[in-house]
Amino acid sequence: MPSFRTLDDLSLAGKRVIVRCDLNVPMQDGKVTDATRIERSAETLKELSGKGARVVIVSHFGRPKGKRVPDMSLRPLVAPLAQALGRKVAFAEDCVGAPAETAVAALKDGDVLLLENLRFHNEEEANDKNFAASLAKLGDLYVNDAFSCAHRAHASTEAIAHLLPSAAGRLMQEELDHLAAALEKPQRPVMALVGGAKVSTKLDLLGNLVGKVDALVIGGGMANTFLFAQGIEVGKSLAERDLADTAREILAKAKAAKCEIVLPVDAVVAAEFKAGAASETIDVRNVPADRMILDVGPKSVALINQKLAEAKTLVWNGPLGAFETPPFDQGTIAVAKQAALLSKAKKLLSVAGGGDTVAALAHAGAEADFSYISTAGGAFLEWLEGKELPGVTALKK
Repeated sequence: MPSFRTLDDLSLAGKRVIVRCDLNVPMQDGKVTDATRIERSAETLKELSGKGARVVIVSHFGRPKGKRVPDMSLRPLVAPLAQALGRKVAFAEDCVGAPAETAVAALKDGDVLLLENLRFHNEEEANDKNFAASLAKLGDLYVNDAFSCAHRAHASTEAIAHLLPSAAGRLMQEELDHLAAALEKPQRPVMALVGGAKVSTKLDLLGNLVGKVDALVIGGGMANTFLFAQGIEVGKSLAERDLADTAREILAKAKAAKCEIVLPVDAVVAAEFKAGAASETIDVRNVPADRMILDVGPKSVALINQKLAEAKTLVWNGPLGAFETPPFDQGTIAVAKQAALLSKAKKLLSVAGGGDTVAALAHAGAEADFSYISTAGGAFLEWLEGKELPGVTALKK
């Protein structure tokens, strides 16, 4: 990750600061149902306001496709934002042009203003330079605090960063610091745990990780494809049998890179996939033709936990089994609890991310003790894949 500027590099008092947040929060009937993203953005916004900056917040919401959609207005976010910041928040009916310019001109030091949905303009997602210039006109400085949008080259994440002195906000900084500690300058041994249903969705991820980590644990439906590629019959289990050659290539690449691949040695199998289905634990080499693998077994858990005990750094993306459906959540819960325990004792730096992962760790009651949990979804995954994130590259010194 390139060296990037932070708020500490900016002189803020009296300056108009455009802050790109990700306020794309869940809403129902015009009310915010989960304010997590608003609360996580509050640290940067409070600091800017407290240092006398004139804070101008920009964000997208939903997918209005360049049209003004009333249900996708950011106006309902004014009250929850004001609550999180402990101060009044003004609102402008557009993010560029006269409504935005008038609202910005009225700001005094420490004031906070929220502009209307960026995606009411097609030019935002097109990374249009003229649109970026219209946004930049509203500020003296630019701060990106939306790591979750950093994998998109949009006007408010990429083009604008070249037009104003720019820096990462505290949320972005925290994310980048933890990601760098996990894979760029990690304490070794480094272990990655990758789960989920399909190998096909994580080919780039696996290909990048085998060159960077010391041990790679593969779980979920993906593991079945790797077992099948090694000549192990997996019955009715979810497996991408047409990707057996690809799985073998990844195994060969791992061997060449001296990365140990850890696959399940036993499994919880059932005849049908439903909550409370009758299940049994068997060796992965003995899966009956009419059964499906739905979780890792206790021997696999013990093996993974042994690897955890040896590791100094853990990167986690994806569950080990069908965790949404008990009793097939036990493997994920057991390993998550062990990782949380080691993290709490400061024996392990654990970084996790991805929608299913966050849900699985919350289900296990382990999320509070992980070193860092990214809520960035796509950006977190693309970073793990070794891809360049335009919104981050634009901030480098």
